Amino acid sequence: MPRSALRSLLPAALAVALGLSALSAAPASAHAVTDGTAPSAVTGMWAWGNPIDPATDARGLGQPEFEPEALAAFAQQRGLRTVYLSVPWAADQGAFATWLPEAVDALHGAGVTTVAALGGDPAWADQPDLAATWTRAALATAPFDAVQFDVEPWIGAQDDQLPGIVAKLATMYDTAAAAAGGVPVGADLPWWLAAKPGVRGATLFDGLLTHLDSVAIVAFVDHAGGDDGILALATPAATAASDAGVPFSIGVETDTPEVAGGPAATFGDDTAGALESQTGLVRQALASLPGYRGVTVEHLLSWQSLLARQP
Repeated sequence: MPRSALRSLLPAALAVALGLSALSAAPASAHAVTDGTAPSAVTGMWAWGNPIDPATDARGLGQPEFEPEALAAFAQQRGLRTVYLSVPWAADQGAFATWLPEAVDALHGAGVTTVAALGGDPAWADQPDLAATWTRAALATAPFDAVQFDVEPWIGAQDDQLPGIVAKLATMYDTAAAAAGGVPVGADLPWWLAAKPGVRGATLFDGLLTHLDSVAIVAFVDHAGGDDGILALATPAATAASDAGVPFSIGVETDTPEVAGGPAATFGDDTAGALESQTGLVRQALASLPGYRGVTVEHLLSWQSLLARQP
């Protein structure tokens, strides 16, 4: 499973250039509590995990929260429209071949309109046929509405390596799309790709949009406003996606600071009210952009822990 800590890392030169050392301290407004009267801005979640008994399948994690009924009940309670459901390699084999279609059907029955097969391995950028093989197995196993890639080969890369990495990702997305046979292909992309120049005046983020049907813009910060807030970071990418006609959501984190890369990178050490109030500000600022699809939370288990701990 990809770790949120890895998602929050930037190429070192980019972090310095953007002055992101200020992320170590969130403004007081990050701790404001919503009054609960407004509908949630959160419309989706990443769901990394499964209920399969590891004694029967080495890929199993034995997490009851991922039983179809439990997944559906939570999605319905939160009014979710999108769920990225993690799918292992060879999903059409073993217990996963039973669980996945049951989970997708249950989520559809709970009102989720897009259940996407979620997966990714950095090696797929160099071997796109692996992404295609995984895609075919996932779509043959369950009635997924989309495919969502979380492939992050830029972790630890230098800035001058990024154009080549992005070119490999574009090929991977295209190869997977051919295997998907018309099922939409989306991806998780970090906000900072919209700050990196590409070719002919475009950014690296722009270059990937033409290969995707949707994008989740990862902006793991625990406050909406300020120079280091979600809006300042994610708005250029959101605007680019909107202009390109690519539907987008804004991704936020709820895991522990240790996993996320620090307290300012996650709502995990804040309150459920802070998550609602700050994402509400994101919706207020971005909802008028064509293609806006809400806020997506990383991830099911940590979000549930946050909700159980504090209102």
